[in-house]
Amino acid sequence: MPRILVIDDDPAISELVAVNLEMAGYEVHQAEDGIKGQALAVQLIPDLILLDLMLPRVDGFTVCQRLRRDDRTADIPVLMLTALGQTQDKVEGFNSGADDYLTKPFEVEEMLARVRALLRRTDRIPQAAKHTEILSYGPLTLIPERFEAIWFTRVVKLTHLEFELLHCLLQRHGQTVSPSEILKEVWGYDPDDDIETIRVHVRHLRTKLEPDPRHPRYIKTVYGAGYCLELPSTTPVTTESAQAS
Repeated sequence: MPRILVIDDDPAISELVAVNLEMAGYEVHQAEDGIKGQALAVQLIPDLILLDLMLPRVDGFTVCQRLRRDDRTADIPVLMLTALGQTQDKVEGFNSGADDYLTKPFEVEEMLARVRALLRRTDRIPQAAKHTEILSYGPLTLIPERFEAIWFTRVVKLTHLEFELLHCLLQRHGQTVSPSEILKEVWGYDPDDDIETIRVHVRHLRTKLEPDPRHPRYIKTVYGAGYCLELPSTTPVTTESAQAS
């Protein structure tokens, strides 16, 4: 049974979320402030954290940053629940390390869909490891077991989302991938108009992979259409051929 930690200081919302999660078959724990939430996260090592931003003692942005810096909790998916719905708030949330962002008020079914998608996508095993797909092309090799990429001669540590986004683009190397395709494949739910979600993570990838992130050579924006991964031409290696060799 997946274990979920809800960190929210509003008793009514916290209880509503907890009851519906329990009815959906999850084990739920609750904390009403940032300090207790972080402590419980370290103690329980839950499969998923639902994190409010406007918390007493320590705000949700700071809690998320601390969780990402702690090796024990760095890989736990975080779904932010908040009344802060401005684009800049979402950007700050993703920059803090959140995996997904849900604005209050929200429909319970949408919350449950986001939870299922996050648990299915992270699942402690990347999607790339479950299929016979491209893991290496030219200077890029993905290491699903460690959420890492070998980029030319160096090893780059990626978050779950960065890994899945890079994997999504690698499968369509040289092709433009639309935002709706990316949202559905990487985030695991029907796409909406929240393109800023993708932009933030593309910027993070460029910071890690591009020589000059402001003038990307490899992860290109195709304005009005999506994103395209362009790498030096070579014969791609699939998981099948890698296993056969």
